[in-house]
Amino acid sequence: MLKLSLPLRLQLALVVVVGAALLKHYAWYCLGVYGAIALLWVWLLRVPIRQLGGLLGTELIFLSLLALPLGWERASFLLVRSLICLITMNSFLLTLPPHSFGIALKGLPVPAPLKENLLLAGQYMEILLSEVTRMQRSAQLRGLTGTGGWLRYASAAMIGALYLRSLDRAERVYAAMVARGYNGQLPIDSTLRPKERFALLAAWAIAAGVTLTSYRI
Repeated sequence: MLKLSLPLRLQLALVVVVGAALLKHYAWYCLGVYGAIALLWVWLLRVPIRQLGGLLGTELIFLSLLALPLGWERASFLLVRSLICLITMNSFLLTLPPHSFGIALKGLPVPAPLKENLLLAGQYMEILLSEVTRMQRSAQLRGLTGTGGWLRYASAAMIGALYLRSLDRAERVYAAMVARGYNGQLPIDSTLRPKERFALLAAWAIAAGVTLTSYRI
């Protein structure tokens, strides 16, 4: 795995996402540059391809339902751009050590309340995924194996139960955090080193150059 601090990895991922999102429509060559960067990112982080493919498949199904009504030409560009952004962020999230999302957020130059909300949202997502895994294991013990069995098990009632279980566990986790002195601030120092700052500035310069080039083509 690439030896970069968590704040730098998050900010590099955001550089690619923001740069790709600001591209001019139908700038396929510039989008291809970001696609190559996203694939390089996957290789550097050594992302588990199977898990990444599963996440991308689910996310793209949802996005295709929103994009296809816009017309094939526009929808194809939006889907490819969304795919690049999803590859970048999912690669970061899949290689993120457990309970380290707050460390990655610490270095972002955003207001503290926003960091706190993002931190709590990240913690809730970890809890939600944990509960999904537990429910899948429970379904397998009841003989509901395979994709079809899991889909039959995940009915509307079970989705409601998943929400209630994850919400109850999230409240208990937050109460435990408060009992241990959590006040919205993380007691860690995640400032970037000089070399990391230079790498981040270089990444922003490259992204700005590619994105601005898309408006000149």
